[in-house]
Amino acid sequence: MVETKNVLYELRTKQGLTQDELAEKVHVTRQAVSRWETGETVPNTETLKLLSKLFDVSINTLLGSPRKLICQCCGMPLDDTSMSKEPDGSFQEEYCKWCYTDGKFVYTNLEELTDFLVAHMSNENWSSAQARAYFEAQLPTLNHWHPKK
Repeated sequence: MVETKNVLYELRTKQGLTQDELAEKVHVTRQAVSRWETGETVPNTETLKLLSKLFDVSINTLLGSPRKLICQCCGMPLDDTSMSKEPDGSFQEEYCKWCYTDGKFVYTNLEELTDFLVAHMSNENWSSAQARAYFEAQLPTLNHWHPKK
């Protein structure tokens, strides 16, 4: 697993920022940035949100991708390129950009999503019937499709 200290150092240097410049952008001291990059400390939640926006990466990425994320609507693996964003530009780490766009869900019911996935995922190695059986079993286990209590 990649460590937060390495991720932050790489992102900062890739953008050509000094520790002082990064500190100024996220409202901390240069010493705080130095402590993050030595692994002595980790940024707090609010600072992680600022860093996420500044570097255009998810908080999960900043923390070294400790969790394997999947879309809680369709089950697709998530990374920074497929993850959706809220209207304010912050990452929405539970859904892909195809299921959740501009603050709204694209698929309003399970049948509609299942039909779409079967049409696009079945092929000569995976029949429509096999794809349908798979998605009908898997999709209801995702958070988005759980009945609201």
